[in-house]
Amino acid sequence: MIKIRLWAISALLFSAVSCGSVKDGDYTFRIISTNDVHGRYFCNSYTDLSTRPSLMSVSFYVDSLRTAEGNDNIVLIDAGDCLQGDNAAYYFNYVDTLSRHLYSRMTEYMDYDAVVVGNHDIETGHPVYDRLRKDMKVPFLAANAFHEGTSVPYFQDYTVIRRHGLKIAVIGFTNPNIKNWLSPSLWKGLEFRTLLPLVQEKVNEVRNKEKPDIVIVAAHTGTGRGDLKSPENQGLAMFNTLSGVDFVICAHDHRPYSAANDSIAIINSGSHCNNVGMGIINVSVKNGKIVSKSLSADVIPVKKNRIDSTMLAMFASDYEKVREFTLQPVGRLEVELKTRDAYTGMSDYLNLIHTLSLSCPEAQISFAAPLTFNGSVKSGQLVYNDLFTIYPFENQLYVLEMSGKEIKDYLEQSYDLWINKVSSPSDHVLKIFDQPDTRTGQKRWSFVNRAYNFDSAGGLVYTVDVTKGKGDRVIIKSLADGTPFKTDGSYNVAMTSYRASGGGGLMREGAGIDTDRIEERVKAFYPEIRELLYEYLKKYGTIDPEVIGNPDVIGKWSFIPEKTVSKSMERDMELLFGK
Repeated sequence: MIKIRLWAISALLFSAVSCGSVKDGDYTFRIISTNDVHGRYFCNSYTDLSTRPSLMSVSFYVDSLRTAEGNDNIVLIDAGDCLQGDNAAYYFNYVDTLSRHLYSRMTEYMDYDAVVVGNHDIETGHPVYDRLRKDMKVPFLAANAFHEGTSVPYFQDYTVIRRHGLKIAVIGFTNPNIKNWLSPSLWKGLEFRTLLPLVQEKVNEVRNKEKPDIVIVAAHTGTGRGDLKSPENQGLAMFNTLSGVDFVICAHDHRPYSAANDSIAIINSGSHCNNVGMGIINVSVKNGKIVSKSLSADVIPVKKNRIDSTMLAMFASDYEKVREFTLQPVGRLEVELKTRDAYTGMSDYLNLIHTLSLSCPEAQISFAAPLTFNGSVKSGQLVYNDLFTIYPFENQLYVLEMSGKEIKDYLEQSYDLWINKVSSPSDHVLKIFDQPDTRTGQKRWSFVNRAYNFDSAGGLVYTVDVTKGKGDRVIIKSLADGTPFKTDGSYNVAMTSYRASGGGGLMREGAGIDTDRIEERVKAFYPEIRELLYEYLKKYGTIDPEVIGNPDVIGKWSFIPEKTVSKSMERDMELLFGK
Protein backbone atom coordinates (compact mmCIF):
# COMPACT_ATOMS: atom_id res chain seq x y z
CA MET A 1 0.00 0.00 0.00
CA ILE A 2 1.55 3.33 -1.10
CA LYS A 3 1.09 6.30 1.17
CA ILE A 4 2.90 9.61 0.76
CA ARG A 5 2.94 12.09 3.63
CA LEU A 6 5.33 14.86 4.55
CA TRP A 7 6.21 13.31 7.90
CA ALA A 8 6.95 10.00 6.17
CA ILE A 9 9.33 11.57 3.67
CA SER A 10 11.19 13.48 6.35
CA ALA A 11 11.37 10.37 8.53
CA LEU A 12 12.93 8.35 5.72
CA LEU A 13 15.52 11.03 5.04
CA PHE A 14 16.38 11.36 8.72
CA SER A 15 16.58 7.62 9.33
CA ALA A 16 19.04 7.28 6.46
CA VAL A 17 21.59 9.36 8.35
CA SER A 18 20.67 8.40 11.93
CA CYS A 19 20.48 4.60 11.82
CA GLY A 20 23.31 2.72 13.45
CA SER A 21 24.61 5.37 15.85
CA VAL A 22 23.24 7.44 18.69
CA LYS A 23 24.12 11.11 18.71
CA ASP A 24 24.41 12.92 22.00
CA GLY A 25 21.37 14.97 22.87
CA ASP A 26 17.86 14.81 24.27
CA TYR A 27 15.15 12.72 22.66
CA THR A 28 11.41 12.52 23.35
CA PHE A 29 9.39 9.51 22.28
CA ARG A 30 5.60 9.37 22.44
CA ILE A 31 4.21 5.88 22.94
CA ILE A 32 0.64 5.86 21.59
CA SER A 33 -1.52 2.88 22.45
CA THR A 34 -4.92 1.54 21.52
CA ASN A 35 -6.61 -1.60 22.81
CA ASP A 36 -9.92 -3.42 22.70
CA VAL A 37 -10.83 -1.78 19.40
CA HIS A 38 -13.31 -4.64 18.87
CA GLY A 39 -13.68 -4.13 15.14
CA ARG A 40 -14.38 -0.40 15.36
CA TYR A 41 -12.59 0.22 12.07
CA PHE A 42 -15.02 2.64 10.42
CA CYS A 43 -16.12 6.08 11.59
CA ASN A 44 -19.77 5.66 10.57
CA SER A 45 -22.39 3.26 11.85
CA TYR A 46 -24.00 1.01 9.26
CA THR A 47 -27.62 2.04 9.81
CA ASP A 48 -28.00 5.78 10.48
CA LEU A 49 -24.46 6.72 9.34
CA SER A 50 -23.84 8.51 12.64
CA THR A 51 -20.21 9.25 13.51
CA ARG A 52 -18.47 7.27 16.23
CA PRO A 53 -14.90 6.91 17.53
CA SER A 54 -12.91 4.60 15.27
CA LEU A 55 -9.48 3.76 13.93
CA MET A 56 -10.06 6.60 11.46
CA SER A 57 -10.22 9.16 14.28
CA VAL A 58 -7.22 7.53 15.96
CA SER A 59 -5.36 7.82 12.65
CA PHE A 60 -6.14 11.55 12.44
CA TYR A 61 -4.78 12.09 15.96
CA VAL A 62 -1.65 10.01 15.43
CA ASP A 63 -0.89 11.69 12.10
CA SER A 64 -1.17 15.10 13.71
CA LEU A 65 1.42 14.00 16.27
CA ARG A 66 3.70 12.62 13.57
CA THR A 67 3.47 15.88 11.69
CA ALA A 68 4.22 17.93 14.80
CA GLU A 69 6.78 15.70 16.50
CA GLY A 70 8.31 13.71 13.64
CA ASN A 71 7.58 10.10 12.74
CA ASP A 72 10.77 8.83 14.41
CA ASN A 73 9.45 10.12 17.73
CA ILE A 74 6.14 8.20 17.61
CA VAL A 75 5.60 4.54 18.49
CA LEU A 76 2.10 3.12 17.84
CA ILE A 77 1.01 -0.11 19.56
CA ASP A 78 -2.28 -1.99 19.92
CA ALA A 79 -2.76 -4.25 22.95
CA GLY A 80 -5.29 -6.69 21.50
CA ASP A 81 -8.94 -7.61 20.90
CA CYS A 82 -9.06 -6.12 17.44
CA LEU A 83 -10.79 -8.87 15.45
CA GLN A 84 -14.21 -9.25 17.06
CA GLY A 85 -17.15 -7.12 18.13
CA ASP A 86 -18.30 -5.21 15.04
CA ASN A 87 -19.84 -5.91 11.65
CA ALA A 88 -16.65 -5.14 9.73
CA ALA A 89 -14.60 -7.62 11.73
CA TYR A 90 -17.29 -10.29 11.31
CA TYR A 91 -17.52 -9.69 7.56
CA PHE A 92 -13.80 -10.04 6.95
CA ASN A 93 -13.49 -12.91 9.42
CA TYR A 94 -16.25 -15.13 8.04
CA VAL A 95 -17.86 -13.73 4.87
CA ASP A 96 -15.00 -12.39 2.75
CA THR A 97 -12.31 -14.93 3.60
CA LEU A 98 -10.35 -14.70 0.35
CA SER A 99 -9.16 -11.09 0.23
CA ARG A 100 -6.48 -9.72 2.52
CA HIS A 101 -8.11 -9.01 5.88
CA LEU A 102 -9.25 -5.42 6.36
CA TYR A 103 -7.52 -5.13 9.74
CA SER A 104 -4.20 -6.15 8.19
CA ARG A 105 -4.53 -3.42 5.59
CA MET A 106 -5.60 -0.79 8.12
CA THR A 107 -2.74 -1.44 10.54
CA GLU A 108 -0.32 -1.18 7.66
CA TYR A 109 -1.87 2.09 6.52
CA MET A 110 -1.70 3.53 10.04
CA ASP A 111 1.93 2.39 10.49
CA TYR A 112 1.37 0.44 13.67
CA ASP A 113 4.65 -0.79 15.12
CA ALA A 114 3.12 -3.82 16.87
CA VAL A 115 -0.23 -5.47 17.60
CA VAL A 116 -0.86 -7.86 20.50
CA VAL A 117 -3.12 -10.91 20.30
CA GLY A 118 -6.21 -10.62 22.53
CA ASN A 119 -8.49 -13.33 23.88
CA HIS A 120 -11.31 -12.29 21.54
CA ASP A 121 -8.85 -12.54 18.64
CA ILE A 122 -8.29 -16.18 19.58
CA GLU A 123 -12.07 -16.61 19.86
CA THR A 124 -12.39 -16.01 16.11
CA GLY A 125 -10.80 -19.43 15.57
CA HIS A 126 -7.74 -20.79 13.80
CA PRO A 127 -8.82 -19.91 10.24
CA VAL A 128 -9.08 -16.23 11.18
CA TYR A 129 -6.06 -15.59 13.40
CA ASP A 130 -3.83 -17.89 11.36
CA ARG A 131 -4.80 -15.85 8.33
CA LEU A 132 -3.75 -12.70 10.21
CA ARG A 133 -0.45 -14.31 11.17
CA LYS A 134 0.29 -14.73 7.48
CA ASP A 135 -0.98 -11.53 5.93
CA MET A 136 -0.23 -8.93 8.62
CA LYS A 137 2.95 -7.02 7.90
CA VAL A 138 2.77 -5.47 11.37
CA PRO A 139 4.19 -7.82 14.06
CA PHE A 140 1.38 -9.84 15.71
CA LEU A 141 2.69 -10.62 19.20
CA ALA A 142 1.99 -13.15 21.95
CA ALA A 143 5.14 -14.34 23.73
CA ASN A 144 3.17 -16.53 26.16
CA ALA A 145 1.25 -18.49 23.49
CA PHE A 146 3.28 -21.58 22.60
CA HIS A 147 2.97 -24.54 20.32
CA GLU A 148 1.54 -27.09 22.71
CA GLY A 149 4.16 -29.00 24.67
CA THR A 150 7.05 -26.85 23.44
CA SER A 151 8.80 -23.58 24.23
CA VAL A 152 8.30 -22.33 20.66
CA PRO A 153 6.04 -19.25 20.43
CA TYR A 154 3.04 -19.73 18.13
CA PHE A 155 3.00 -16.01 17.30
CA GLN A 156 5.92 -13.60 17.07
CA ASP A 157 7.13 -12.88 20.59
CA TYR A 158 8.71 -9.43 20.27
CA THR A 159 9.92 -6.82 17.81
CA VAL A 160 12.72 -4.25 17.90
CA ILE A 161 12.20 -0.76 16.50
CA ARG A 162 15.14 1.53 15.71
CA ARG A 163 14.66 5.25 16.20
CA HIS A 164 17.46 7.85 16.16
CA GLY A 165 19.87 4.96 16.51
CA LEU A 166 18.15 3.82 19.71
CA LYS A 167 16.61 0.36 20.00
CA ILE A 168 13.05 0.06 21.32
CA ALA A 169 11.94 -3.48 22.16
CA VAL A 170 8.21 -4.24 22.23
CA ILE A 171 7.35 -7.59 23.85
CA GLY A 172 3.73 -8.74 23.50
CA PHE A 173 1.66 -11.10 25.64
CA THR A 174 -1.90 -12.36 25.36
CA ASN A 175 -4.26 -13.12 28.22
CA PRO A 176 -3.25 -16.39 29.91
CA ASN A 177 -6.81 -17.15 31.05
CA ILE A 178 -8.01 -18.06 27.54
CA LYS A 179 -8.41 -21.75 28.33
CA ASN A 180 -10.98 -20.81 30.99
CA TRP A 181 -13.16 -18.94 28.49
CA LEU A 182 -12.92 -20.52 25.09
CA SER A 183 -13.64 -23.91 23.61
CA PRO A 184 -10.43 -25.94 23.16
CA SER A 185 -11.30 -26.29 19.46
CA LEU A 186 -10.59 -22.58 19.04
CA TRP A 187 -7.01 -22.86 20.33
CA LYS A 188 -6.15 -26.44 19.43
CA GLY A 189 -2.39 -26.95 19.42
CA LEU A 190 -1.70 -23.88 21.57
CA GLU A 191 -0.67 -23.53 25.18
CA PHE A 192 -1.06 -20.28 27.16
CA ARG A 193 1.23 -19.61 30.11
CA THR A 194 0.67 -17.26 33.00
CA LEU A 195 2.25 -13.81 32.80
CA LEU A 196 4.30 -13.67 35.97
CA PRO A 197 7.13 -14.61 36.27
CA LEU A 198 7.23 -15.38 32.50
CA VAL A 199 7.17 -11.69 31.52
CA GLN A 200 10.24 -10.90 33.61
CA GLU A 201 12.05 -13.92 32.19
CA LYS A 202 11.23 -12.81 28.64
CA VAL A 203 12.31 -9.24 29.37
CA ASN A 204 15.64 -10.52 30.69
CA GLU A 205 16.08 -12.70 27.59
CA VAL A 206 15.36 -9.83 25.20
CA ARG A 207 17.59 -7.42 27.11
CA ASN A 208 20.49 -9.87 27.01
CA LYS A 209 20.03 -10.66 23.32
CA GLU A 210 19.06 -7.32 21.80
CA LYS A 211 20.53 -4.78 24.26
CA PRO A 212 17.53 -2.44 23.82
CA ASP A 213 17.58 1.14 25.10
CA ILE A 214 13.82 1.21 25.81
CA VAL A 215 11.62 -1.77 26.71
CA ILE A 216 7.83 -1.82 26.33
CA VAL A 217 5.71 -4.70 27.59
CA ALA A 218 2.31 -4.74 25.85
CA ALA A 219 -0.04 -7.31 27.35
CA HIS A 220 -3.70 -8.08 26.82
CA THR A 221 -4.42 -8.19 30.52
CA GLY A 222 -6.62 -6.00 32.72
CA THR A 223 -5.15 -3.36 35.01
CA GLY A 224 -6.19 -5.30 38.11
CA ARG A 225 -5.43 -4.47 41.74
CA GLY A 226 -1.72 -5.13 41.78
CA ASP A 227 -1.93 -8.70 43.10
CA LEU A 228 -1.79 -12.13 41.49
CA LYS A 229 -5.28 -13.26 42.51
CA SER A 230 -6.80 -12.67 39.08
CA PRO A 231 -4.77 -14.28 36.28
CA GLU A 232 -6.61 -12.20 33.67
CA ASN A 233 -5.86 -8.80 35.28
CA GLN A 234 -2.15 -8.39 36.00
CA GLY A 235 -1.28 -4.96 34.60
CA LEU A 236 -0.59 -3.32 37.95
CA ALA A 237 1.16 -6.45 39.20
CA MET A 238 3.62 -6.09 36.32
CA PHE A 239 3.91 -2.35 36.91
CA ASN A 240 4.78 -2.99 40.57
CA THR A 241 7.24 -5.84 40.06
CA LEU A 242 8.94 -5.75 36.66
CA SER A 243 12.50 -4.50 36.34
CA GLY A 244 14.21 -3.38 33.16
CA VAL A 245 10.89 -2.22 31.67
CA ASP A 246 9.99 1.37 30.82
CA PHE A 247 6.37 0.95 29.84
CA VAL A 248 3.55 -1.50 30.54
CA ILE A 249 0.62 -1.24 28.14
CA CYS A 250 -2.40 -3.24 29.34
CA ALA A 251 -5.96 -3.76 28.09
CA HIS A 252 -8.86 -6.21 28.38
CA ASP A 253 -11.03 -4.66 31.14
CA HIS A 254 -12.08 -1.59 29.08
CA ARG A 255 -11.21 0.72 31.99
CA PRO A 256 -8.94 3.69 31.19
CA TYR A 257 -5.98 3.98 33.54
CA SER A 258 -2.52 5.54 33.67
CA ALA A 259 0.25 5.92 36.24
CA ALA A 260 4.00 6.52 36.34
CA ASN A 261 6.90 6.64 38.76
CA ASP A 262 10.61 7.30 38.34
CA SER A 263 11.33 4.03 36.55
CA ILE A 264 8.16 2.68 34.88
CA ALA A 265 4.77 3.80 33.53
CA ILE A 266 1.50 2.01 32.77
CA ILE A 267 -1.37 2.79 30.37
CA ASN A 268 -4.76 1.25 29.61
CA SER A 269 -6.62 3.35 27.03
CA GLY A 270 -10.05 1.78 27.63
CA SER A 271 -11.83 0.46 24.53
CA HIS A 272 -13.52 1.10 21.18
CA CYS A 273 -11.18 3.96 20.18
CA ASN A 274 -12.73 6.34 22.70
CA ASN A 275 -9.24 7.20 23.93
CA VAL A 276 -5.61 6.58 23.16
CA GLY A 277 -2.90 5.96 25.69
CA MET A 278 -0.13 8.57 25.71
CA GLY A 279 3.22 7.65 27.17
CA ILE A 280 6.14 10.06 26.98
CA ILE A 281 9.75 8.99 27.47
CA ASN A 282 12.43 11.67 27.62
CA VAL A 283 15.91 10.28 27.03
CA SER A 284 19.27 12.04 27.43
CA VAL A 285 22.29 10.62 25.61
CA LYS A 286 25.91 11.51 26.47
CA ASN A 287 29.01 9.94 24.95
CA GLY A 288 26.73 7.58 23.03
CA LYS A 289 25.01 6.24 26.14
CA ILE A 290 21.73 6.97 27.88
CA VAL A 291 22.42 8.88 31.08
CA SER A 292 18.85 9.65 32.15
CA LYS A 293 15.19 8.90 31.43
CA SER A 294 11.93 10.45 32.59
CA LEU A 295 8.48 9.00 32.07
CA SER A 296 4.87 10.19 32.06
CA ALA A 297 1.56 8.57 31.19
CA ASP A 298 -1.92 9.78 30.34
CA VAL A 299 -5.16 8.78 28.60
CA ILE A 300 -6.27 11.18 25.86
CA PRO A 301 -9.89 11.32 24.59
CA VAL A 302 -10.22 10.90 20.83
CA LYS A 303 -12.45 13.35 18.94
CA LYS A 304 -14.73 11.22 16.80
CA ASN A 305 -15.44 13.93 14.24
CA ARG A 306 -11.78 14.48 13.38
CA ILE A 307 -11.28 11.76 10.79
CA ASP A 308 -8.41 10.80 8.49
CA SER A 309 -10.08 11.68 5.18
CA THR A 310 -7.48 9.81 3.12
CA MET A 311 -8.12 6.67 5.13
CA LEU A 312 -11.88 7.17 4.78
CA ALA A 313 -11.60 7.33 0.99
CA MET A 314 -9.11 4.46 0.73
CA PHE A 315 -11.37 2.01 2.57
CA ALA A 316 -14.72 3.32 1.30
CA SER A 317 -15.39 0.28 -0.89
CA ASP A 318 -14.77 -2.03 2.08
CA TYR A 319 -17.25 -0.06 4.16
CA GLU A 320 -19.89 -0.35 1.45
CA LYS A 321 -19.44 -4.13 1.25
CA VAL A 322 -19.93 -4.46 5.00
CA ARG A 323 -22.89 -2.09 5.03
CA GLU A 324 -24.65 -3.90 2.18
CA PHE A 325 -24.19 -7.23 3.96
CA THR A 326 -25.42 -6.03 7.34
CA LEU A 327 -28.47 -4.17 5.99
CA GLN A 328 -30.01 -7.28 4.40
CA PRO A 329 -33.48 -7.98 5.89
CA VAL A 330 -33.69 -11.06 8.10
CA GLY A 331 -37.15 -10.92 9.73
CA ARG A 332 -39.41 -8.92 12.03
CA LEU A 333 -39.36 -7.97 15.69
CA GLU A 334 -42.73 -7.41 17.36
CA VAL A 335 -41.40 -5.75 20.54
CA GLU A 336 -38.43 -3.50 21.31
CA LEU A 337 -35.61 -5.40 22.99
CA LYS A 338 -33.73 -3.54 25.75
CA THR A 339 -30.81 -5.18 27.51
CA ARG A 340 -31.26 -2.89 30.55
CA ASP A 341 -34.58 -4.62 31.31
CA ALA A 342 -32.63 -7.74 32.24
CA TYR A 343 -31.33 -6.09 35.44
CA THR A 344 -34.79 -5.78 36.97
CA GLY A 345 -36.22 -9.22 36.28
CA MET A 346 -37.44 -11.20 33.29
CA SER A 347 -37.07 -9.35 29.98
CA ASP A 348 -37.96 -9.90 26.34
CA TYR A 349 -34.27 -9.70 25.50
CA LEU A 350 -33.22 -12.62 27.72
CA ASN A 351 -36.46 -14.48 27.01
CA LEU A 352 -35.26 -14.62 23.40
CA ILE A 353 -31.81 -15.95 24.33
CA HIS A 354 -33.32 -18.55 26.67
CA THR A 355 -35.79 -19.60 23.97
CA LEU A 356 -32.98 -20.12 21.48
CA SER A 357 -30.97 -22.11 24.01
CA LEU A 358 -33.89 -24.26 25.11
CA SER A 359 -34.73 -25.05 21.49
CA CYS A 360 -31.75 -27.42 21.59
CA PRO A 361 -33.34 -30.82 22.27
CA GLU A 362 -30.84 -31.81 24.99
CA ALA A 363 -31.34 -28.61 27.05
CA GLN A 364 -33.66 -28.46 30.07
CA ILE A 365 -32.31 -25.24 31.63
CA SER A 366 -30.58 -22.18 30.16
CA PHE A 367 -28.15 -19.66 31.66
CA ALA A 368 -27.74 -16.27 29.93
CA ALA A 369 -26.77 -12.66 30.67
CA PRO A 370 -27.13 -9.29 28.91
CA LEU A 371 -24.06 -8.85 26.70
CA THR A 372 -24.34 -5.09 26.22
CA PHE A 373 -24.79 -2.71 29.13
CA ASN A 374 -27.53 -0.64 27.50
CA GLY A 375 -28.32 -1.98 24.04
CA SER A 376 -31.66 -1.82 22.27
CA VAL A 377 -33.27 -2.97 19.06
CA LYS A 378 -36.43 -1.24 17.89
CA SER A 379 -39.48 -3.23 16.84
CA GLY A 380 -40.15 -3.59 13.13
CA GLN A 381 -38.12 -5.05 10.30
CA LEU A 382 -34.84 -6.60 11.39
CA VAL A 383 -31.67 -6.43 9.34
CA TYR A 384 -28.56 -8.52 9.91
CA ASN A 385 -26.96 -5.54 11.68
CA ASP A 386 -29.53 -5.88 14.46
CA LEU A 387 -28.28 -9.37 15.23
CA PHE A 388 -24.94 -7.86 16.29
CA THR A 389 -26.78 -5.71 18.81
CA ILE A 390 -28.78 -8.64 20.11
CA TYR A 391 -25.71 -10.88 20.27
CA PRO A 392 -22.38 -9.11 19.69
CA PHE A 393 -19.95 -12.02 20.21
CA GLU A 394 -19.20 -15.29 18.42
CA ASN A 395 -19.94 -17.48 21.45
CA GLN A 396 -20.84 -21.10 20.81
CA LEU A 397 -23.60 -22.83 22.77
CA TYR A 398 -22.76 -25.75 25.06
CA VAL A 399 -25.13 -28.12 26.83
CA LEU A 400 -23.60 -29.45 30.06
CA GLU A 401 -24.70 -31.84 32.78
CA MET A 402 -25.00 -30.20 36.21
CA SER A 403 -26.48 -31.26 39.52
CA GLY A 404 -29.38 -29.39 41.09
CA LYS A 405 -27.08 -28.14 43.85
CA GLU A 406 -24.52 -26.87 41.33
CA ILE A 407 -27.29 -25.00 39.48
CA LYS A 408 -28.53 -23.40 42.69
CA ASP A 409 -24.99 -22.43 43.80
CA TYR A 410 -24.27 -21.04 40.32
CA LEU A 411 -27.30 -18.76 40.49
CA GLU A 412 -26.42 -17.66 44.03
CA GLN A 413 -23.00 -16.58 42.75
CA SER A 414 -24.51 -14.75 39.78
CA TYR A 415 -27.02 -12.75 41.82
CA ASP A 416 -24.35 -11.91 44.39
CA LEU A 417 -22.46 -10.09 41.63
CA TRP A 418 -25.58 -8.13 40.88
CA ILE A 419 -27.69 -7.63 44.04
CA ASN A 420 -27.11 -6.22 47.54
CA LYS A 421 -28.69 -7.54 50.72
CA VAL A 422 -31.48 -5.02 51.33
CA SER A 423 -32.89 -4.19 54.75
CA SER A 424 -35.06 -1.20 53.77
CA PRO A 425 -36.42 0.44 50.60
CA SER A 426 -33.79 3.20 50.99
CA ASP A 427 -30.97 0.71 50.31
CA HIS A 428 -29.49 0.11 46.86
CA VAL A 429 -30.82 -3.19 45.60
CA LEU A 430 -28.35 -3.15 42.70
CA LYS A 431 -24.61 -3.25 43.36
CA ILE A 432 -23.73 0.14 41.89
CA PHE A 433 -21.30 2.95 42.67
CA ASP A 434 -20.57 6.43 41.37
CA GLN A 435 -17.27 7.27 39.69
CA PRO A 436 -15.88 10.22 37.67
CA ASP A 437 -16.45 10.07 33.92
CA THR A 438 -13.08 10.06 32.14
CA ARG A 439 -14.31 12.56 29.55
CA THR A 440 -16.35 15.05 31.58
CA GLY A 441 -15.01 14.59 35.11
CA GLN A 442 -18.60 14.40 36.35
CA LYS A 443 -19.69 11.45 38.43
CA ARG A 444 -21.73 8.71 36.84
CA TRP A 445 -23.20 5.51 38.24
CA SER A 446 -22.00 2.07 37.17
CA PHE A 447 -22.31 -1.53 38.26
CA VAL A 448 -19.57 -2.72 40.60
CA ASN A 449 -19.25 -5.89 38.50
CA ARG A 450 -19.58 -6.62 34.80
CA ALA A 451 -23.20 -6.95 33.66
CA TYR A 452 -22.30 -9.65 31.13
CA ASN A 453 -21.82 -11.96 34.13
CA PHE A 454 -25.33 -11.36 35.50
CA ASP A 455 -26.80 -14.72 34.50
CA SER A 456 -30.43 -15.60 35.03
CA ALA A 457 -31.98 -18.98 34.29
CA GLY A 458 -34.55 -20.07 31.73
CA GLY A 459 -36.49 -23.28 32.14
CA LEU A 460 -36.94 -22.82 35.90
CA VAL A 461 -39.53 -21.29 38.22
CA TYR A 462 -37.74 -19.46 41.04
CA THR A 463 -37.51 -16.31 43.15
CA VAL A 464 -34.58 -14.20 44.38
CA ASP A 465 -35.07 -12.74 47.88
CA VAL A 466 -33.13 -9.45 48.13
CA THR A 467 -33.45 -9.40 51.95
CA LYS A 468 -31.29 -12.54 52.17
CA GLY A 469 -27.55 -12.97 51.73
CA LYS A 470 -25.58 -15.14 49.30
CA GLY A 471 -26.53 -18.77 49.65
CA ASP A 472 -30.08 -18.12 50.81
CA ARG A 473 -31.47 -15.85 48.08
CA VAL A 474 -32.44 -18.24 45.30
CA ILE A 475 -35.48 -20.43 45.90
CA ILE A 476 -36.09 -22.83 42.99
CA LYS A 477 -39.60 -24.26 42.96
CA SER A 478 -39.70 -26.36 39.79
CA LEU A 479 -38.77 -26.73 36.16
CA ALA A 480 -40.84 -24.74 33.66
CA ASP A 481 -43.16 -27.71 33.06
CA GLY A 482 -43.94 -28.02 36.78
CA THR A 483 -41.60 -30.96 37.46
CA PRO A 484 -40.19 -30.57 41.00
CA PHE A 485 -36.60 -29.35 41.10
CA LYS A 486 -34.25 -31.54 43.12
CA THR A 487 -30.84 -30.46 44.41
CA ASP A 488 -29.64 -34.05 44.10
CA GLY A 489 -31.05 -34.33 40.57
CA SER A 490 -29.13 -34.10 37.30
CA TYR A 491 -30.01 -31.59 34.57
CA ASN A 492 -28.75 -30.52 31.15
CA VAL A 493 -27.93 -26.81 31.10
CA ALA A 494 -27.32 -24.65 28.00
CA MET A 495 -24.77 -21.84 28.29
CA THR A 496 -22.19 -20.01 26.22
CA SER A 497 -18.76 -21.47 25.48
CA TYR A 498 -17.36 -18.49 27.42
CA ARG A 499 -19.30 -19.43 30.52
CA ALA A 500 -18.74 -23.19 30.20
CA SER A 501 -14.99 -22.61 29.92
CA GLY A 502 -14.94 -20.58 33.15
CA GLY A 503 -15.64 -17.03 32.01
CA GLY A 504 -16.89 -14.80 34.82
CA GLY A 505 -16.02 -17.41 37.46
CA LEU A 506 -19.60 -18.58 37.89
CA MET A 507 -18.79 -22.21 37.16
CA ARG A 508 -15.72 -22.38 39.39
CA GLU A 509 -16.53 -19.96 42.20
CA GLY A 510 -20.26 -20.55 42.18
CA ALA A 511 -20.96 -24.14 41.13
CA GLY A 512 -17.55 -25.42 42.25
CA ILE A 513 -16.93 -27.05 38.86
CA ASP A 514 -13.40 -27.62 37.52
CA THR A 515 -13.68 -26.07 34.05
CA ASP A 516 -10.35 -27.64 33.04
CA ARG A 517 -12.33 -30.89 32.84
CA ILE A 518 -15.50 -29.44 31.39
CA GLU A 519 -15.43 -31.79 28.40
CA GLU A 520 -16.48 -34.60 30.78
CA ARG A 521 -19.85 -32.85 31.25
CA VAL A 522 -20.60 -31.83 27.66
CA LYS A 523 -23.77 -33.34 26.23
CA ALA A 524 -23.91 -31.31 23.01
CA PHE A 525 -22.22 -28.50 21.06
CA TYR A 526 -24.09 -26.00 18.91
CA PRO A 527 -22.97 -23.19 16.55
CA GLU A 528 -22.53 -19.55 17.51
CA ILE A 529 -25.63 -18.18 19.23
CA ARG A 530 -26.00 -15.43 16.63
CA GLU A 531 -26.19 -18.18 14.00
CA LEU A 532 -28.93 -19.90 16.03
CA LEU A 533 -30.81 -16.59 16.06
CA TYR A 534 -30.40 -16.22 12.30
CA GLU A 535 -31.71 -19.76 11.75
CA TYR A 536 -34.65 -19.05 14.08
CA LEU A 537 -35.60 -16.02 11.98
CA LYS A 538 -35.28 -17.96 8.75
CA LYS A 539 -37.62 -20.60 10.18
CA TYR A 540 -40.22 -18.42 11.92
CA GLY A 541 -39.72 -14.98 10.36
CA THR A 542 -40.79 -13.10 13.50
CA ILE A 543 -39.70 -12.63 17.10
CA ASP A 544 -42.99 -12.51 19.00
CA PRO A 545 -42.99 -11.69 22.76
CA GLU A 546 -45.82 -14.15 23.32
CA VAL A 547 -43.78 -16.97 21.80
CA ILE A 548 -40.40 -16.19 23.37
CA GLY A 549 -42.10 -15.44 26.70
CA ASN A 550 -43.94 -18.74 26.95
CA PRO A 551 -43.64 -19.70 30.66
CA ASP A 552 -44.11 -23.38 29.80
CA VAL A 553 -40.74 -23.17 28.02
CA ILE A 554 -38.67 -20.47 29.74
CA GLY A 555 -40.24 -20.65 33.20
CA LYS A 556 -40.54 -17.61 35.44
CA TRP A 557 -38.47 -15.76 38.03
CA SER A 558 -38.70 -12.51 40.01
CA PHE A 559 -37.13 -10.49 42.83
CA ILE A 560 -38.97 -10.56 46.17
CA PRO A 561 -40.36 -9.04 48.34
CA GLU A 562 -41.97 -6.93 45.64
CA LYS A 563 -42.67 -3.83 47.78
CA THR A 564 -39.08 -3.63 49.01
CA VAL A 565 -37.66 -4.19 45.54
CA SER A 566 -39.82 -1.88 43.46
CA LYS A 567 -38.91 1.51 44.95
CA SER A 568 -35.23 0.70 45.36
CA MET A 569 -34.95 -0.79 41.87
CA GLU A 570 -36.67 2.20 40.25
CA ARG A 571 -34.27 4.60 41.99
CA ASP A 572 -31.17 2.56 41.10
CA MET A 573 -32.17 2.24 37.45
CA GLU A 574 -32.71 6.00 37.28
CA LEU A 575 -29.20 6.55 38.67
CA LEU A 576 -27.75 4.23 36.03
CA PHE A 577 -29.75 5.34 33.00
CA GLY A 578 -31.60 8.56 33.85
CA LYS A 579 -35.35 9.05 33.90
